[in-house]
Amino acid sequence: METTFLDPQTQEAEIEEIKQVIARLEHSQQNELPEEFVSLFRADAIWTTGHGKALTGRDEISAFTHQVLPGAMKDSTATYEVVHVLFIRPDVAAVKVHAQYSTLEGQPIGNAGTPLYVMAKEDGQWRLVACQNTEVLAP
Repeated sequence: METTFLDPQTQEAEIEEIKQVIARLEHSQQNELPEEFVSLFRADAIWTTGHGKALTGRDEISAFTHQVLPGAMKDSTATYEVVHVLFIRPDVAAVKVHAQYSTLEGQPIGNAGTPLYVMAKEDGQWRLVACQNTEVLAP
């Protein structure tokens, strides 16, 4: 199999688009907007939550999100930072993210997270396709 590489300018533009999706993910969680959150996933996406719950398809992801997101951010928040993007193909990327959970005043709480999002670009939009959210346990 031959891998097609992106030129540096195109790669930087694609990474910026990917970062915007992660920013929308952060925004939707901070503001408890389940519809916005769910819209970031491809219809047949898979997602394993930070507690190991496996969800298959946007409908199942939506049902779970509508159950847990409202009220989840009343005492805390989360921020997400893209730390690495690996282009598997020009339209498929593995995206490593650092998630930090904190009080509304900005004090870190609990363990950090280290999600891995496989994303695909379809119809000009990057979508979440296969996601694993993993808690980082303190040493």
